[in-house]
Amino acid sequence: MTPSLESEPTEAALKAAVARHRNDPTGRLGAQLALGHLWREQGDYRRAGILLALTLGAAEHAYGPDSPEAAAVCNEWGVLGKYTGHFDRSQALYLRALAICENTYGSDHDTVATLCHNLGGLAHTRGAHHEGEPWAARSVRIRTRLHGPDHSLVAADRAAWAALLDGCGRPGDAETQLRAALTVFQRVHGAEHYEIAVTTHNLAALQHRRGHHAAAIEGYTRALALKGRLLGDSHPDLATTLVNLATAHRQRGDLDQAAVHYARAVAILTPRVASDHPTLSAAREGLSLSRTEGTHGPLV
Repeated sequence: MTPSLESEPTEAALKAAVARHRNDPTGRLGAQLALGHLWREQGDYRRAGILLALTLGAAEHAYGPDSPEAAAVCNEWGVLGKYTGHFDRSQALYLRALAICENTYGSDHDTVATLCHNLGGLAHTRGAHHEGEPWAARSVRIRTRLHGPDHSLVAADRAAWAALLDGCGRPGDAETQLRAALTVFQRVHGAEHYEIAVTTHNLAALQHRRGHHAAAIEGYTRALALKGRLLGDSHPDLATTLVNLATAHRQRGDLDQAAVHYARAVAILTPRVASDHPTLSAAREGLSLSRTEGTHGPLV
């Protein structure tokens, strides 16, 4: 699942809802889950993690460990772990939630598609593209059956699938899926939306891997500017685009510009993610190499 930039309750409103529903498990858990989601989107990963751990325990106590309520918390905590670098925990949480949802709703359900999408995204982050591609393909199949091929949820699944297809050595198929997704996003959301920023980044990454550095830099720059407007200039979600933009500049020989972008990614991520997070590691390595020749490939 990706950050949603739609109108949401404020932090103050959600904290008030948690307090108001102190004796109502359903209301309290819903408010806590929404608050954890909001903190994740804001890049406040530490508070989100603490709250979600507490919320999962409360959901298990109130509804049971195999309840849809517990599955919802597992999914949200799994998404957080993808961003913080706690990948093994995320995979275990996603698989637990998937088993609960398949047992509760059947194999053709939006929650099942969401978890398949998320398992694919986690595998992509780990670089396990061949492992993740079947999950992403399954999410597209489920949602297409449920909603038709031109729905925004199908487009989001297509975009995630494309990143894995590219990692599996199928760039033509990846570009087809990305361009189909972008058309839907632009029609549904207009020009200023997070999904458009992500898809623009991923199309730039395809150009980058083909050696078209000028086109890649132009695409990364547009994606970075849009992410900055939507999320803020210090949000950790900017880091992957910064690393890729820096790498493209370094590969063209513009080492000073590369160092600026690498350093910004390091500064953004260091206080927020695990020290061995792959994007942070790539940023640090790129910064150390920014005065020498290098040939790192792009992240997506």
